[in-house]
Amino acid sequence: MLSHFVIGAASGLYIGDLLFYAISFIILVALIKHFAWGPVTKMMDERANKISGDLDYAEKSRNEATELAAKRQAELDRSQTEATSIVTTARQNGEKQRQTIIEQAQTDATTLKANAQKDIVQERADALKSAQNDVAALSIEIASKIIQKELDATDQKALIDSYIEGLGKQNGAR
Repeated sequence: MLSHFVIGAASGLYIGDLLFYAISFIILVALIKHFAWGPVTKMMDERANKISGDLDYAEKSRNEATELAAKRQAELDRSQTEATSIVTTARQNGEKQRQTIIEQAQTDATTLKANAQKDIVQERADALKSAQNDVAALSIEIASKIIQKELDATDQKALIDSYIEGLGKQNGAR
């Protein structure tokens, strides 16, 4: 490039022109720096700051979303554990209640059976006592009829038949 200056100087380019061009170039660079480069740089810095801020905000939002998802998962796990506990408790209570009902039914059945046994024994005793009373009354009646008359075979058969009829009437009255 220096060789061009020398050649240019020989062809009519003067040092004054060279100085003018250099000073004009320096002034032009200063003006561009002041009016164009500064605002462009400022705009680029603002853009870089905005992008950096957006990235920071996105990172913060992602972290918050991750925390929220972890909290939801913990709540879901806690809810499932609680539901399992409730179901287990309800099942145990149901089993206890079933056992209580079965035991109560068995106790009631045993009581009813014992009462029925007592009633049967009492009814049997009453029936035997009644039969004894009936047999005694019939025996007395037969004896009184036998004593009243001496029986031959036909009279004895008639007496037995009347005795059987008397049994049928007494059993029918009950």
